[in-house]
Amino acid sequence: MTVETGESARLLQRFGRRCAAALRVITLLPIATIALLRAAPPQLAATALIVAVVLVWTCVYGWWLLRRHGQLLVAVDVALLLGVALTVFWTDAVADANFGWMRLLVTFACVTYQWHTSVLVGVLAAVVADGGLLVVATVAGADGSVVRALYWVLVATVLSRGAWVLVRRAAKQADRLADEAAEARREALVAAAVRAEERELANALHDTAATTLLMVGMGQVHGSADWLAAQAHRDLDRLATYDSPPPANADLVALLRTDLAEVRLSVEFDLPAQLPLPFAVARAIADAAAEALNNVRRHAGTERAVVRLRGDSRRLRLEIADDGAGFSADGIAATRRGLRESVRGRMSGVGGRATISSSVGEGTIVRLEWGDDRE
Repeated sequence: MTVETGESARLLQRFGRRCAAALRVITLLPIATIALLRAAPPQLAATALIVAVVLVWTCVYGWWLLRRHGQLLVAVDVALLLGVALTVFWTDAVADANFGWMRLLVTFACVTYQWHTSVLVGVLAAVVADGGLLVVATVAGADGSVVRALYWVLVATVLSRGAWVLVRRAAKQADRLADEAAEARREALVAAAVRAEERELANALHDTAATTLLMVGMGQVHGSADWLAAQAHRDLDRLATYDSPPPANADLVALLRTDLAEVRLSVEFDLPAQLPLPFAVARAIADAAAEALNNVRRHAGTERAVVRLRGDSRRLRLEIADDGAGFSADGIAATRRGLRESVRGRMSGVGGRATISSSVGEGTIVRLEWGDDRE
């Protein structure tokens, strides 16, 4: 039998074997009862022996089907059915009108073959089993109604195979749709990863070289400033190492002290000794905090800021506060990247959030919050 590769087809294949085994075993008891009740007293012992052999074999057949499939098993089953058919000459089943139980046995066998075999094997097994019984019935002198009933077994076989083909075709279609959906999800994930990397690179450019060049170009910083060369060198180092493989974890406190020391503000730190986090999370929070402090330096009109960190590796809050000029949130242009991407976007990218509280003349507080909901 052809082995299907799709998950739905594999499950259907297993389901077909289980249903075939269950139907053969379940129907065996009433079939055996009919055989024994309708047997003539002189032939009862012989009929009982034949039924016992069929019972044992059907249980073995069902057990085997539950575990694996194979054409040899079907061939043995067909051979046993033909042997049972030949016993009519020993038990005289045709004469005492006890031929019906054999027809039922062959009918359920032929129908269930179609659920776990290839088309060729299933149809050939049904033709041989039913054809053999038909020949035996004819030779034994069965009446016309018995012979006609055996022709209907082939009709039931064809209908069973047709129904199974339709079901299997639906399973294959389900597998194709599942594969297409999985491929679409993979492509969407790749596209999302590319977009995220592009956004982070744009943020890195905005926070480093682009900002430094803009300040020089707008005259906010004189080209001969003593710190400018070192800042440009740090910007280039940051961009040069952008694609380097990151470590698994990082100390957020160490990143904050290193990165925020370069902002050229008087920063008051209120930080724990250390706070280890996944590297991507620590890097995003430190970069968002650095951009918030850059905004203080560029826009707040103050030289002082306070950085407070509370929490642990499961949940934390980082505040960047200043007593500068403040601003109105309604006055921020939608095209400004600083708060939208470099702060809020970064925090959103690692499952956190950024909130900004400010009003004109009242200073600004930027809150960066992150919580690992997996705990």
